[in-house]
Amino acid sequence: MHLIFISSLVPVANPASGYDIANRVIVDAVRLLGHKVSVLGFLQPGHQPSSADETRLLGQLEVTNARVGKMQKALWLKDAFLHREPVSVAKMHAVTPGDIRSALAELAPVDGLVLNSVQLPGAFRDIFAAYPSVFVAHNVEAHSAADNARNAASPITRFLFNRDSRLLTELENALCAMANHVFTLAEPDRAALGVGGDDRSTMLPLVTSVTQPPSPSHRAPVYDAGMIGSWTWAANRAGLDWFLDRIARRLPSDFRIAIAGGIGDDVPPAPGNVTFLGRVPDARSFVQSCRVVPLISRSGTGVQLKTIETFEMGLPSVATTSALRGIAVQPANCAVADDPEDFATSLIGMVGRARDGDLPDSDGHAFHGLQLEGLLSALSRGLLGLGNVVNKT
Repeated sequence: MHLIFISSLVPVANPASGYDIANRVIVDAVRLLGHKVSVLGFLQPGHQPSSADETRLLGQLEVTNARVGKMQKALWLKDAFLHREPVSVAKMHAVTPGDIRSALAELAPVDGLVLNSVQLPGAFRDIFAAYPSVFVAHNVEAHSAADNARNAASPITRFLFNRDSRLLTELENALCAMANHVFTLAEPDRAALGVGGDDRSTMLPLVTSVTQPPSPSHRAPVYDAGMIGSWTWAANRAGLDWFLDRIARRLPSDFRIAIAGGIGDDVPPAPGNVTFLGRVPDARSFVQSCRVVPLISRSGTGVQLKTIETFEMGLPSVATTSALRGIAVQPANCAVADDPEDFATSLIGMVGRARDGDLPDSDGHAFHGLQLEGLLSALSRGLLGLGNVVNKT
């Protein structure tokens, strides 16, 4: 089949965020199954498409709130109310319906669409409804927006997140009803989206790449614990604030903690043994410089790509239950703790063992192999229904 991957942001050559990693892996896996995949969407500035010859760009678009000015945010908000859409969906109106129709015509003949998350598919749902499709729900976006509303510091922000949650519920329901099959990245999301039956949805186990991860190598850790992420995203920031407020203060003063990744202007208070590094040139090298990786998700839906990456690299970790969403089997060198005191105790114990050389890295090949096998099997099952629709037309 010739499938068009419809995505707000196209897969890129050097994916860094969890969303970018998932996009590229899903497209690469569908191609491994023997299908032709073309990509339609925007390119985030500073990146290059992963497969330029098979990508139809709608233009460049910065969609991250923290990287645009007040005027652009105001324009997005205006479009959100004008179109009665969530803000993330309204950003897609940088192009017109005519632009979408022309792009699809250039890519014809088309057997079906892979509608990737809610943003671009939701903005032009009426156009995409004319094609057979599957829907990839990275998260239950409505639930994430509701969580953000509960954690909002101001009444205006709370109102906007609640508005988004209400509209996202309508939009996710419509996309699920429209699709021939729904893929989620975590098992609970299937029921949360109202598509719990096996004939309607399938969970996709993820990997960070369809190629095997490197074998474990000698490490010379600089930090006792380290985390990297996009901390301007509300769900990630909630986990970071919890760690700094409830856990870091329970750790010894000589326990070295590093936080890498963009954090914005609002740097949270932290003990003196915490270092904020900002963006680092090589995420993998940074994580390898840490004895133990805290996996600190506290809320949200979908899967935590940082958890998968940590397990593929074989690094010791302490994880919350939420950080293990979408993971069927956890490695032996991962401890699970949700209570702050238990989390801190596990971190201290694991770092002590790592310092003594008694906590080796695991081999992530087995974990990666199981995840990839599950991903290809799940995609094959879900796309089978799409193929049946195509064969009948």
